[in-house]
Amino acid sequence: MEYSIKDISLAETGRKRVEWAFKEMNVLNLIKSRYSNSKPLKGIRVGCCLHITTETANLMTTLKSSGAEVYLCASNPLSTQDDVSAHLVKNENIGVFGKRGEDNKSYYENINNIMKKEPHIVVDDGCDLISSLHKNPSYATNIIGATEETTTGVVRLKNLASNNLLKFPVIAVNDANTKHLFDNRYGTGQSTIDGVLRATNILISGKIAVVAGYGWCGKGIAKRFEGMGAKVIVTETDPIKALEAAMDGYWVMPISEASEKGDIFITSTGNTSVITINEILKMKSGAILGNAGHFNVEIDLTELEKSTIKKTNIRQGLDEYSLNNGRNVYILGEGRLVNLACAEGHPSAVMDLSFANQFLSVKYIRENNPLEPKVYNVPQEIDIEVARLKLESMGIKIDTLTKQQKEYINSWNLGT
Repeated sequence: MEYSIKDISLAETGRKRVEWAFKEMNVLNLIKSRYSNSKPLKGIRVGCCLHITTETANLMTTLKSSGAEVYLCASNPLSTQDDVSAHLVKNENIGVFGKRGEDNKSYYENINNIMKKEPHIVVDDGCDLISSLHKNPSYATNIIGATEETTTGVVRLKNLASNNLLKFPVIAVNDANTKHLFDNRYGTGQSTIDGVLRATNILISGKIAVVAGYGWCGKGIAKRFEGMGAKVIVTETDPIKALEAAMDGYWVMPISEASEKGDIFITSTGNTSVITINEILKMKSGAILGNAGHFNVEIDLTELEKSTIKKTNIRQGLDEYSLNNGRNVYILGEGRLVNLACAEGHPSAVMDLSFANQFLSVKYIRENNPLEPKVYNVPQEIDIEVARLKLESMGIKIDTLTKQQKEYINSWNLGT
C-alpha cells in the first residue's frame, strides 16, 4: 500500500483519539452498522481530499467497511493530524497522503497521488481535488460523481457548471440543511473560538470582536464571541445579511471603520483580500487576526509582509508582525483555517451529521449512476434521514402528521 505520512509510530495515539471521536458520532455509527454486511460500495474506489482529523478517519473507515477502496489526502497543509494519518495507514490499511505543515508543492503532489488512483467517486473539501481533475482529465475517466463538503468548494463548482466546464456530477453536501445549519454554525462557531484561545490564551470577555461575513459560519462565530462576553461588530457586503446581523443585535459597519475599533478580527467570507494592508495599518497595536474561511487568502499576508520590519513566532499558532508604523499585529495559524491550524476542528458530534450526508451521498451516486454533469443538492430524503437518525441517537421523539393533517397541508380548498 502506498502512503506518505510523517511518522507511522504515532498510530496508537491516533487510534485512541479516533475511537474517542467515534463515541460522539452516533449517526455514522448507525450507518456503519447498517451497511457493513451488504457492502453497497463494493468495487468502488473513493478518492478523498479532506482535513485529516479524527472525524474524517471515522468517515474513511465507514466507507471502507461498506466495501469501498479508500484513499485520502489533506485538504489543508495545516489541518493534518499526523497521528490520525498513522492510525489509518497502520491499523486500517488506508492509503493516506499528507503531513502537517507540508509545503504547497507537497500538497499538490499528494492530490496528484489520489488522482493517480483513478477513483470512481471523489469526496472533496474546497474543490482542489475536483479542480485538479479538471486540469488533468486523463485521471477522471472512471469518475461517476463527487461530493463537496464546504461553502468555498460549492462556489467554485457552481462557477465550473455555469461555464459549462463541469465534467461529472457533484452533490453539494455543504448545502444540506443538516450540514450548514449545524456544522457551519455550531461547529465553526465553537472551534474558531477554540483556535483563538489555544493560540493566545487571552480573555475574550470585554474585547471587541470583528467578524467579517455573516453567512452560517459568521453567525456561529459572532454568537460564540457574544456568549463569551465580547462586543461584536459584523462587516458585510450583502445588504440582507447585514440587516440580519443588525437585527440580531450586532454593530454593522464597513471593515474600514471596524479596523480602528476591533481587538480580534476573524474573516469568514470565502473571498479574497477581505482585510487588506490598508485596514491592518489602522488597527490598534496588539490586534489579533485570524481566518475561518477555507483558503488563506482573506487576510492579505503578502502586503503585510512588505510592511513588516520584524516577524516573531510568539507561540504555536501565533506570529507577531512589527509594522513600519510602529504598531504590532498578531496573525493566527499563518492565516489558514484557525479552527484547524490552531485547534482540532469541529466537534465530532457536529461532523457526525456532515459525514453522514457524505456517506449517503456517495451511496446515492453509486446507485443512481449515470447522473448528468451538474451540481446537485443533497436529496431531501437523505437530509431528513440524517436528522431522523440524529434525533434517534439522542433519544428524542417527535410527532408525526395524522392522515387528516397530511390531507389538509396538501390541499388548496380547505381554508375554512
